[in-house]
Order: sequence, then structure tokens, then C-alpha cells
Amino acid sequence: MDFVTEIYKETKPFPEDEKFGLTSQMRRSAVSIPSNISEGYGRNGLNDYLRFLNIAISSLFELQTQIEIALNLKYIDKSKFDNLFELSREIKRMLSSFIRSLKSKK
Repeated sequence: MDFVTEIYKETKPFPEDEKFGLTSQMRRSAVSIPSNISEGYGRNGLNDYLRFLNIAISSLFELQTQIEIALNLKYIDKSKFDNLFELSREIKRMLSSFIRSLKSKK
């Protein structure tokens, strides 16, 4: 959830003409991560939960790509990019570890 807040803060100063482009896409990808985690948790079984956790990781990969695009377009500087990208990598590590843990319980 903190990562979503960071994405919203960092995309706020993006150009107005990106409001329905990269800004919107980054925010939707970011929101999709915790949304899929919670939706999967509310499902009726481990297989569904794992499927939603994998969708969350896919959204995270999308967001990593979009963060790089923002850097290339100079909408964020290198230090902001590094911070956001490292946060995304930490989330990826946590999700991957959690998925492995759940799979071992099958």
C-alpha cells in the first residue's frame, strides 16, 4: 500500500497530457498489486490465491516497465527511479517468497 502511495506522489507532477496515458497506467498497475493480493485472499482456495498473487506480480512487472519509461521521458529523475525500482524489487522478492511458501503447503 505504501508503494501505491509513492507512485501516486511521483506521478502527480507528470505532464497534464499524460493524465490519461502513463500517469493513469502507472497508477492502475500500482493499485492492481495490493488489489489482487486481497482479492485472492478472499477466494475459496489456495489455487485461486496463488493465481491472484501471480497476477499481482505481473502488474508489478508492468509497473517496473512504466517506471523505466517515465525515466526515459525525464518525468522522474534517476534517484526517484532508483528508489521506486528498488521498492518494486523488494515487493517482488516478498511476493515470490510468499508464493513459494504457499506452494510448499499444497
